[in-house]
Amino acid sequence: MPKQIVPFTVEGHGTGVAQQLTVVGEHAHTFSSDTYPAFGGADAAPSPLSYTLGALTSCNQISAQLVAKGLGVRLGEFRISARGDFDPSVFVGGADGNANFDAVTVVASVETDADEETFATLVSELERRCPVTQLFKRSGLDYSSTWTALPLA
Repeated sequence: MPKQIVPFTVEGHGTGVAQQLTVVGEHAHTFSSDTYPAFGGADAAPSPLSYTLGALTSCNQISAQLVAKGLGVRLGEFRISARGDFDPSVFVGGADGNANFDAVTVVASVETDADEETFATLVSELERRCPVTQLFKRSGLDYSSTWTALPLA
């Protein structure tokens, strides 16, 4: 059976550092990006780096749902934060080095009926299967996460 590929396409247009973006598809979605004034923007919309961290938290939640279904556990409310430590010297000043985040830290809690062992499997598997987590981990930055199971309400 041939490998299935699902294409994701985003198109953008803009001037200066601000951009309007459209997720192409049957249900087109639009969003904007800008950046902080220190990087030449007006801070009128989230920056691309903020979007990457948002993509990380939401992809973790989606991945957790997929994994939980396979494990036969229920999940309730999520609370996830992602912090990226960014040195702008390469990006802004052209210094030698890597323009990536130096470190990304995820702190998450989720309501679940999973026991401790099953919850550990859930977290390990969601991070293995989450495409955005893998983008961060495989980029070579210092990635860490802390997941806490809370009683299902």
